[in-house]
Amino acid sequence: MPRSAQSRRSPAAAKPVSVFGAIDRLAADADALAGAWAARARSTTTAGRERATLRLFGVHGLDAAGRPLASAAVERWRSGDPAAWAGGIALPFAMALLEYDLGPQRLALDVASGAVDLALEAELLRQPDRRDVAEAEVARLADVAIERIDANRVARREILSLLGEPTQPWIGTTVREPDVEGALDEAGALIGAGMDLLRVEIPVGRELADRMQDAGFEVAEWRPRSRLGRVDEPVEPAPTGSQRGLAALRRALDEAAAERRAYARLATAAPAFGAPEAAVVAAFERIDLNEGSPFDEIVSHGVDPDRALSDYAFAHRLHLRAGTLVSIGAGPLVVAPDLARGIPSDAATRSGRALALQALGVAFARHNGLAAETVVLGALPPWVTEEPAPGTRAFAEVAVRRALFPDHPLAFDEPDGRAADRLVWSAVVSTAQAFAGRTAILMCRPSPEAATTRRRARTGALVAAELVAASGALDLIGSSLEHGQAMVRSAVDTLDQIAGQGWRAVTGTSPLADQPLGLGRGSVIERGEQFDPFASALGPWIVSRRP
Repeated sequence: MPRSAQSRRSPAAAKPVSVFGAIDRLAADADALAGAWAARARSTTTAGRERATLRLFGVHGLDAAGRPLASAAVERWRSGDPAAWAGGIALPFAMALLEYDLGPQRLALDVASGAVDLALEAELLRQPDRRDVAEAEVARLADVAIERIDANRVARREILSLLGEPTQPWIGTTVREPDVEGALDEAGALIGAGMDLLRVEIPVGRELADRMQDAGFEVAEWRPRSRLGRVDEPVEPAPTGSQRGLAALRRALDEAAAERRAYARLATAAPAFGAPEAAVVAAFERIDLNEGSPFDEIVSHGVDPDRALSDYAFAHRLHLRAGTLVSIGAGPLVVAPDLARGIPSDAATRSGRALALQALGVAFARHNGLAAETVVLGALPPWVTEEPAPGTRAFAEVAVRRALFPDHPLAFDEPDGRAADRLVWSAVVSTAQAFAGRTAILMCRPSPEAATTRRRARTGALVAAELVAASGALDLIGSSLEHGQAMVRSAVDTLDQIAGQGWRAVTGTSPLADQPLGLGRGSVIERGEQFDPFASALGPWIVSRRP
């Protein structure tokens, strides 16, 4: 990711980091915790990881009942032979491919319908010669998947070389149309208005929807709208965030980028339980950036920690191979300790908790092999501009993150909110960029006046760059410096509490047991020494090679 003229100087990073207090200890503590979790997460598997395996083998689309096919096949396999889960679906699936002489898509349909029982193929794996044949077939399927991933890496590099990079920071927004047909028109208009990056939110998956419904929450299901009247090229109905929808968007963005002579990026934001499959889609459809952190899922969405960590350990391996950028937000809002005490915390304490969880997310990604320049970090929590003296606090938030994460690009992501709040956000961000050093992305909320929104964001970035050039290093003083120092102390305390009390320090406890609440508890299985279909393609590659 090349640096822009704005990012050649990083005034906040040039200051002694000791001005913020125990920032070195904060980094070391996050690294120690995340390292232990990453090592364990890599040795486990989940339903999400098994679904992703089938997707890597070429399974896609829906089954006869309209359910995601990979999900339906995995659920049928698990219900038929729960004891085989630790071994993974890859070997029995490969054995069945050979036994029935079918392709992955046809076999998955038969497994989902119950016509094929993979438990029978699992029995054949007890024979050493049959197992050897199945492992060879898995290796072949993995090679095909890796070749497709590598081809997309090359394609991105060649298109970038041909079209060139837009100026950083990239200006982006979110595609709001839920149907791919409408999204193609929206995306064309946004790129035409000068947007550099479009984000698509991936729909909630079947597993999460079922668990939420079991917990008493309603989950809206996607249903195709009536045809919108495209006459140039009919589009099969699909959610915008589906693999088919994203593939169509990727093609549309490439065409629009060719017209404007600058590369256009596509980003996705995965729901809970969706990280492994989102990583496969990103690798197969040349998605440029994927948003998400296991610690956001744990705190904001109530996902079981072991499940979130296992899913993201797998996803990071694929992002690394695919060259997909990973975006980690500025940290979730943690209020469970305040609810337990019945006393609200101050702004610096809340900011410190968010910083601690962001630091864990960064360290976890790095332990899974991702390089600093490929991990984009949120520079500012969305609620900061709702606090008193928002500019004072925002300058400290950004300066602390630049000092703590000196090698990472930063991003500002405008939250949804009232018009008055958006005005404050715009004013604060245009100035806070002067403390950010390398700013990679400015995400703007969707607006019918995309061209005006883009010009406003670009102007703010240029003014911030001029401020840096005119003033040199910017030092925090007074209440802004005090906020930065207090949030670092809070972050260190938060990591101490997590290390001592476990996740209940930030998520609360179950009324039935002294354990953190979490969706997906019990859905993580130790793989141990069992066969890993992508160990040769992804495991050693993380250690020995860089993108």
